[in-house]
Amino acid sequence: MTDDLTRVAVTAEAAQLLRELAAQHGPLMFHQSGGCCDGSAPMCYPVGMFITGPGDVHLATLEVTGIDPVDVFMSSSQFEYWKYTHLTIDAVPGRGAGFSVESPTGRRFIVRSRMLTTPELEHFELIPRG
Repeated sequence: MTDDLTRVAVTAEAAQLLRELAAQHGPLMFHQSGGCCDGSAPMCYPVGMFITGPGDVHLATLEVTGIDPVDVFMSSSQFEYWKYTHLTIDAVPGRGAGFSVESPTGRRFIVRSRMLTTPELEHFELIPRG
């Protein structure tokens, strides 16, 4: 499910959890706000429960088989720190954070990150094309 020229990917474990949550809550979205502790976890909401604004950056639309596309947003201040980073949303055992819809499932979403590759940096116009 990973496209090398996207800012965000999703693991098979996270995709399965998203399918389960979408069956219960309908279309979903993520917001990554930053902060410490659970505040740095990606928060998953039913579409319409969390309203994004001009201070948010749309990072990607995740295509997960069997459910509506899942948009991923990040606060613009956090994006300034992470704009050179590729994110992978994963799901692991544990309690979800705050109001994120996976909280009662015994699993939680986390973000794994790596630095963007040269082709990705060029694609996102963060460096000039070689």
